[in-house]
Amino acid sequence: MVEFISLGGGTVEVSQQEQYIVIELGAEKYALKISEVYEIIKMQKITAIPNSKTFLEGITNIRGKIVPIISLRKRFHLGEASVTHHARIVVVNHNEEMIGIVVDGVNQVIKFSDIQPSTEIVSGIDGSYFQGIGQSEEGFIGILNLEHVLAG
Repeated sequence: MVEFISLGGGTVEVSQQEQYIVIELGAEKYALKISEVYEIIKMQKITAIPNSKTFLEGITNIRGKIVPIISLRKRFHLGEASVTHHARIVVVNHNEEMIGIVVDGVNQVIKFSDIQPSTEIVSGIDGSYFQGIGQSEEGFIGILNLEHVLAG
């Protein structure tokens, strides 16, 4: 079944089957389209790259492939947090390249009952990092726009 929703004056077709993975950064929750996620792995050794972007944690080897790893906390200027056993690397396939995103935890897979356009600032973070705000039984969750999150 296909549903049409209004996003800021235009209409966007949204599949009822679109699922999202909810990720955590501290107390905040964000969502990624499940279709953008390649895999979710436990934290592993990350080798730092000198003189790189501030949010680039480094690189790691995932089954013989070198994958750049970014910190979503650093990208959103949220400050450092100690890595716990809940921390994960969410590996996404972006522009035919594998990129790992360090998050504090992965919560669940959900479907949103409604998606609204994002505002200029979501939770104190630049609104361009979001493609919308999803409404679920748990409340509102910002849906990440990988294009902007991963852009240099």
